[in-house]
Amino acid sequence: MKPMEVIEPNPKFVRLFFFWAGIIATVAYRIIIVLNWYSPLWVKVSWYIGTVGFVLYFWHRFNVAKKRARLIKDYELIEAVDEIDRIDPQRKLALRYLVKTSLTSKSRWNSAIIFILSLLALFAGIFIDVLKIK
Repeated sequence: MKPMEVIEPNPKFVRLFFFWAGIIATVAYRIIIVLNWYSPLWVKVSWYIGTVGFVLYFWHRFNVAKKRARLIKDYELIEAVDEIDRIDPQRKLALRYLVKTSLTSKSRWNSAIIFILSLLALFAGIFIDVLKIK
């Protein structure tokens, strides 16, 4: 087991930044259907805002999930929960479920795929717009 390190969450302003990046990206993508009635320029602006927001948000979510899984492995938290005797059995089962599913969840891979595809889409969009390909 690794020596204990101080484990701190990101500062609140960082967490809020990524939260709002995800919200703004989601709204930007959803509003494209309405913007199609008005202007192709605003569709493009909204698409870029949404894509950049998804790149940021899902990169962050991947890193958070990866950090949680690493902590569970490094500190053998599933085994530690199994060794606890002083808590109610139902609470122990709930705690074991939370720890184990944090390790085995595919959410980090989902976030990684969305991050990579959003980044590729962003590069493709920039490439197409710079070369004025239609």
